[in-house]
Amino acid sequence: MNKIIKSGAVIAAAVALSLTGTTGSFAADAATPVVKKVALTPEQKAAFEAAKAQFKAARDARQAAVATAKASIATAKANFEAAKAAATTKEARQAARAAMKAAVDAARATVPAKPTKPVRP
Repeated sequence: MNKIIKSGAVIAAAVALSLTGTTGSFAADAATPVVKKVALTPEQKAAFEAAKAQFKAARDARQAAVATAKASIATAKANFEAAKAAATTKEARQAARAAMKAAVDAARATVPAKPTKPVRP
């Protein structure tokens, strides 16, 4: 019975501390000034729209490059499997694996880096 009372007191103290902590954070948020969005000038808006269009074009180009790379990697793996099945020696299997790795590395090298999103001025 004594343990139950002690644990109830601990829970009540924790709840009280958590409530005071949240009200304290609400008070801190209320003191923070609110920054309103400022209307863009026509030049800024045009520059931002151009940056967005460039980002979308770069993203589409990257997605097309990824699709092409996936197709060439699949072809390289199929060629590797065929060469591995036809190989009679360990050296032939190793050469087929090296050729596949080179083809995969070449395909990955054609994929450009991810474009960065434009930031609104």
